[in-house]
Amino acid sequence: MKTINLHHPFEQATVYTGDIVLALGFFDGVHRGHQAVIKAARDEADRLQLPLAVMTFNMAPRIMYQQIRPEEVTYLTTLKEKERLMTHLGVDYLYVAQLTSAFSALKPQEFVDQYMVGLHAKSVVAGFDYTYGKKDLANMHTLKEHAAGRFNIIEVNKLSEDTNKVGSTEIRQDLNTGKIDKANQQLGYIYSNDGIVVHGEKRGRELGYPTANLMIATESLIPAEGVYIVEMLLNDQVFPGVASIGNNITFGEGRKRTVEIHLLDFKGEIYGEYVTVYWHQYLRPELKFDGIDGLIDQMDQDAIQARKYLEKLQNLTNDKIK
Repeated sequence: MKTINLHHPFEQATVYTGDIVLALGFFDGVHRGHQAVIKAARDEADRLQLPLAVMTFNMAPRIMYQQIRPEEVTYLTTLKEKERLMTHLGVDYLYVAQLTSAFSALKPQEFVDQYMVGLHAKSVVAGFDYTYGKKDLANMHTLKEHAAGRFNIIEVNKLSEDTNKVGSTEIRQDLNTGKIDKANQQLGYIYSNDGIVVHGEKRGRELGYPTANLMIATESLIPAEGVYIVEMLLNDQVFPGVASIGNNITFGEGRKRTVEIHLLDFKGEIYGEYVTVYWHQYLRPELKFDGIDGLIDQMDQDAIQARKYLEKLQNLTNDKIK
């Protein structure tokens, strides 16, 4: 997949000059609802024997249209993570449009002319709730008029679970309340965060549970505080582990929140390494213990539960492969 950044007004020389099928949306999380849109677009591209392009934005549209400060917004997927998922879904070109004052001032017809027709779309695919143009003035109902027969329009219906919409807002709520199982179900994959291993207080090492202290980008949504069963991708290898998100309240009040991962089958120094942590299951809330012994006993139990869960998961995976 090739990623192409678009700055308004873009030059034709910077984009793919042939005909394409174009999927539209911000796609934060690239969840199952988004995947349905991209699959429909992929099927259409295969039918027409054309490349599949997806257009997204460099930041959340509400930052521009609702004038929200960027530091107040967190994302389910960074651009890097979005690229990884789009590649897996068979996207050929990912257009990342930069949200600027000039871009956001486009009228709906101008947006269609310049960013649908202008990108050589023969078919445009989007979800039922897609909007475009300044201040959401236009939607899938108005697109036929603005398209004026210049391209096909495919609208993808709402995807629901137990009558609830599968959406980025719902997934954020689940992650913020520790409902990792539900979030993963809606995502269609295991939620993850990328980070770099940095130095911490090294208390885990003193307790017999050395941990990797992760620095995760501030724009990434980190799940609710608590203890989780996780896996960590490190140098193309996956290791089982237990993660703690919290303030280490056993060691005092008013401490900075940290994300610490204890790997069950790993020994070694990994400071400075870029890793990905996959959040499998919520185990328990962060607890305050009266002494170190109680904390160690609980960590022993956490490790046992994590190992059993991940071994069972591996066995189920092996059964599917057979």
